[in-house]
Parts: sequence; structure tokens; C-alpha cells
Amino acid sequence: MILGGAALAVGMSGATAALAQGAPQVTGKIEWGVWIDDDGCMHWWADGGLEGYMVPRRNPKDGKPVCLKRNTCLVENTDQLFATDSAQLSAQGRARLQQFFRSAGAFGYAIYGHTDSRASDEYNMRLSERRAAAVANVARSVGAHVEREIGFGERQPVASNASAAGMQKNRRVEVVCYRW
Repeated sequence: MILGGAALAVGMSGATAALAQGAPQVTGKIEWGVWIDDDGCMHWWADGGLEGYMVPRRNPKDGKPVCLKRNTCLVENTDQLFATDSAQLSAQGRARLQQFFRSAGAFGYAIYGHTDSRASDEYNMRLSERRAAAVANVARSVGAHVEREIGFGERQPVASNASAAGMQKNRRVEVVCYRW
């Protein structure tokens, strides 16, 4: 990678050429962290502004990837947390979530928002994203580490949307816990 970076630097005729072509600016600052994939496996990543790099985190003793245990640790009906068509948590919903995140004891969390199919797909996607973000903000407010927050709208139903009971089951927030 150093050779590639040196070749790129030699091939440019100065910073103005890079800026004129819309290339990213290299600040000398390298950001890094750990990303956890959907299977709970950890990956080290680094980004220096020009090119990113990611490798699986491996156990030095056996070379196997380091993966966390993950399970769905909370499925909460959104009727209990939010008013209809709202992404603002009720006081009771906020208190319940704060208590949950304080006591769950997980390394990290993934938060998924879901809706029924009553509104348009676009509206439901935005609402589920805003609700997942509201739950994630509560988690962060008590010191919990949120790995991801995703809204799925009406795209992952657990019941038929043809009945009121089915729609109620589909309006939910799921929290996945990552543990060692």
C-alpha cells in the first residue's frame, strides 16, 4: 500500500490537481475502529482518507475469526413506545428502554425498526428509520454501544397485514444483543 500511495503522490502535479479532480483530501489523520457484521464477527478497519482497509479480527491462538454471540433480546411493539405516525418516544417508552439498556449487559446492540403496510413504502421506510434512531439515541444516552440502526419499513413482516392483529405484530422495534 505504501508503494501505491507513493506512486500516486509522484504521479500528481500538486494538491491543486487532486482538488481539481474531486479526489479526497488526505489529512494525515487515520480513523480506525471495529465493525461487526450481521453474523456478529468483528473486523478491524482503518481509513486514511484516500483508501480504506478492513481485515477480520482473528484469534491469535487458532486463527479463527472473533465472533460475538448475538440474539434478539427485545421485540417491542411500537404502539407501546410511540404515538401513531410519530417517532417521538413516550415518557413511559423512554423509561422502559432506558431500564432495558442499563440492565441488558451486552457488548453492543443492533436496532431494527419495522412498520405495518398502511402507508406508502417510502413513508414507512422513513418512519421506521426515525424510530430506530430514537431507540438508538436512548441506548446511547445510558452508555450503550449501538453498532447499527436500520429501518426496514414494511419489508420484513412477521404476520399478515390483512388483519389488525397482524398489522399490530408488524409494528415493532427489534433489538439484537451482541455478547462475548
